[in-house]
Parts: sequence; C-alpha cells; structure tokens
Amino acid sequence: MLLAHGVGGRQDLPIPFPAALTGAALALLVSFVALGALWKEPRLGGGNPHARTLPGALQRAMATPAWGWAWRIAGLLAAAYFCVGLVFGPDKADNPTAGAFYVLFWVGLVPLSLLFGPVWRALNPLRTLHLLACAALRRDPDAGLRPLPPGVGYWPACAGLFAFVWLELVAPERATLPVIGAWLAAYAVIMLGGAVVFGARWFGHADPFEAYSGLVGRLAPVHRRDDGVIAWRNSLDGMAGLRPAPGLTTLVVVLLGSTMYDSLSNAPIWVRFTQESPIPAPVTGTAGLLAVIGLVLAAYRIATALAGRWGAAVPGATAGGTAGEIAHSIVPIAVGYVIAHYYTLFLLEGQRTIALLSDPLDTGANWLGTAGWKIQALGTTPAGVATLQVTVIVVGHVLGTVLAHDRALALFPRRTAVLGQVPLLVLMVVYTVVGLLLLFAA
Repeated sequence: MLLAHGVGGRQDLPIPFPAALTGAALALLVSFVALGALWKEPRLGGGNPHARTLPGALQRAMATPAWGWAWRIAGLLAAAYFCVGLVFGPDKADNPTAGAFYVLFWVGLVPLSLLFGPVWRALNPLRTLHLLACAALRRDPDAGLRPLPPGVGYWPACAGLFAFVWLELVAPERATLPVIGAWLAAYAVIMLGGAVVFGARWFGHADPFEAYSGLVGRLAPVHRRDDGVIAWRNSLDGMAGLRPAPGLTTLVVVLLGSTMYDSLSNAPIWVRFTQESPIPAPVTGTAGLLAVIGLVLAAYRIATALAGRWGAAVPGATAGGTAGEIAHSIVPIAVGYVIAHYYTLFLLEGQRTIALLSDPLDTGANWLGTAGWKIQALGTTPAGVATLQVTVIVVGHVLGTVLAHDRALALFPRRTAVLGQVPLLVLMVVYTVVGLLLLFAA
C-alpha cells in the first residue's frame, strides 16, 4: 500500500539488540530510583506565571480575529485541494490522496502539534463550515438543539479514533479512493450532524483528530494561558495539566495499542499467519487490533489498580480513579511509538506525496511546482533510524515515568508513594520491551 514504515532493523543497532533491551529497562529503573530519591513533592501542572512570553507585536497579531481566520481559511483551502484528488483524481497508485491522508495529515499532526499545540482545532475545516453556517443563520455556534449530555467526555472521540486506525490498518482496499471517500463522508456527516445537535463543543468531544492533536499538543513548548497571553512553558507542565475525563484512558490506550498492532502486523510471523489462515484477512486484522488494544488496556488497568492499592490512595482516588489520573503519562509513550514507527514513512513517503500533490488529476500539470521533486534520503541510514527508534521509545517511557511519579506524589501519602509506583514501573518496562520487540520483529 505504502512504503515500509522503517528502514532499520535490530542488526543495524550500534549494540546487540539484547543489550539495547537491557539498557532501555535499566534507563527506566535508574529514572525511577532517581525520582524517588530527589523528587519529593509534586512539581508539575501548576504552570509558571513568570514564564517568558512571546514578543508583544506577535502577541497582538495572534489576538486579532484575522489570525484565527487565517488558519481557518488555510484549513478550508487545504481540504478543498485534497478533495480535488479524492473526488476527481484517477484511482491509481499515482493519486496522492492516500499519502496525503495517512502520511502528511495523520502522521504530520504529531510534529505540528508538538511544536504549536492543538493545531487541528484551528485548522479543522468542519469547524469552520459549522461556524460559517451559524454566522449565516445568525445562531450561536455553541448553542445546539440540546445540551451535550454530562459524562460524554472523550468516548465519541475514542470511537472515531478506533474507526480511523481500523481504516488505516485493517480495512480492505484502504488506499483506494472509494474507501477513503466513504470513511471521510461518514466522518463529516457525524461531526457536522453532532455540531448541529450539540453545538461546537461536539468537535472537542467527538472529533478523533482534534482529540489526537490536543493530547499531543499538551507537550508543545508554547501555550495560551487563561489570560490569553502566549507563553513558553515546560512541556511536562502542559501534559500534567491534562485532567481525568470519561474515556480518556481508553483514548490514549487506543492510540498506543494501535501503533503496537501496526508493528505486529508487519512482523513476518503475523504476515505468514494471515496469509495461511482460511479466515479472511479483515477478520483476523480486526481481531488482532482489538486483542492488542485489549492487552494494553488490561495491563494498564491491572497496574493502576495495584498502584492505588499499594499506594493507599488518598480519598477519592479509587482504583478506577487512579487509572484516569495516571492516563496522561501514557501520552509521551504513545508519541514515542508514533515517531519511532512512522519516522521514515513520513520523511520518504511524505516527499513522494508532496511531489504527486502538484498534479492530483494526473494531467501533466504542475500546480504546486513540486512535480519534479526527487525523494532524498535525508539522513535515514539504517543504523541512524534504528538508533533513533530505540531512543525515542526510551525517552517517551522516561517522560511517562516522570509524569506518573509526579502525579503519584499528589495521589498517595508520601510514605507509600514510591511503593505505589512499583506496578507502574513494571508496566513501563513491559511496554518498553514489548514495543521494541514488535518494532524490531523483523
């Protein structure tokens, strides 16, 4: 369907793969011991009122309505250009639609959100269409036909995210225009229909791409404070500010588990199994995707339940509450897996897609001036890629350990806080080892 997701393997690592696994586990253990000895009080999530702000001229420009509309119009134009290839382009390998959707958009949201925050909220063309329709009808975009039910949380976004990863990883003919078009049509109808019924708040609860970008954007080094000022921040402060909500745990687990399944689906043992099995590939793929997500969720639930019990959680932080409180620590882990798994896909297939986007109708035109682009390696040597993959996965887990430790200090009495983190440490080690084994399965 697309280029392979990686060009490095375990044989390309500068040290033997068992040593890399051992080093990854030791990095987590050393981090845990150091945090227990040196980090005695919760430090994250409060923000820094004295943080350096962006220059005044830029602040004023970003505070104007024109700034927001510039991004909305950019999102509309990009979506319209994408639809040219989707609706009118030929359904063949040279059509850039699949690459634009699965690579430039889905994978590209990660670096954009890491740098600038929840960018899809600003770019979302469906939000803009709803806003324009409400302006034409002179209606408040936040006022729907009925209020959003309490307790909705992230559950609609969970369903949407699972629907997308199923499309990306399992659906038959998923790179063809009819399949992509049908999925996007259903997505647009559900998002716009929900906005009509519940108002613009529906997008924040239901749009899987807004939820995805919003989670990753918590790690951005800049943010808009409550007073509207754009300031620099500690990225971990942003992530620690993510509070428990219905469906949050499942949302981050679907993101992490689906990336793990993507690694599994490329492993020779899984490829042979699906090819030799009499069961249709979409059925085995769906079962495999559900199984991996279920195992990741079960391991997380067991670890957080034990953490709540061993840590003697403070009143109100039940076992289920502990799972929600610690869910934010999974986000940097998931981001690490996404970067490790899709890094070369984004660099290499992204270049090919940009070149093809200059002529989405395959007429010989060069609308964007990129038709002559040639794919550059951009430093993606096998050894370099393999090393980067291990590094970002370990860094993601170390950051997750820091976030879990800081939250545990707030949840548990000081005398039992370290003990309560032991199940979480074991969970991090298991996720690290399993993730590296899947990523380097070949």
